[in-house]
Amino acid sequence: MRVFIRFWITKENKNFLGKGKVELLEHIKATGSISKAAKNMQMSYKAAWDSIDMMNHLSVGAMVESVSGGKGGGGTKLTAQGERAIVVFKKLERVIAQIEGAMCASEDFDSLEQKIILLEKQLTNLS
Repeated sequence: MRVFIRFWITKENKNFLGKGKVELLEHIKATGSISKAAKNMQMSYKAAWDSIDMMNHLSVGAMVESVSGGKGGGGTKLTAQGERAIVVFKKLERVIAQIEGAMCASEDFDSLEQKIILLEKQLTNLS
């Protein structure tokens, strides 16, 4: 059996952070530009800007900020909050992948259920 888990983080009933938004942050970090990041992802500048604006407003501190002037002109960079969001999301992604892997080793619903019960017990201990 194969088990697939999709996840994202919501805040104030809005999709705050997910795979696509993290990818957008990573492209901004690599290119220093919202425009280039959007182009790399084959999305419109407006869609990229709207995502960034929403993340900035929902986050405790801005995740992306403008950089003005300089020799090459202005640009965009991630803040410490933006960098932290990527790190934490990637860690959660690895944990989810481990859960998927453990569940995929199931041959039938009985074995899958036993793994779920074991996982529930372990998670209860974390609370």
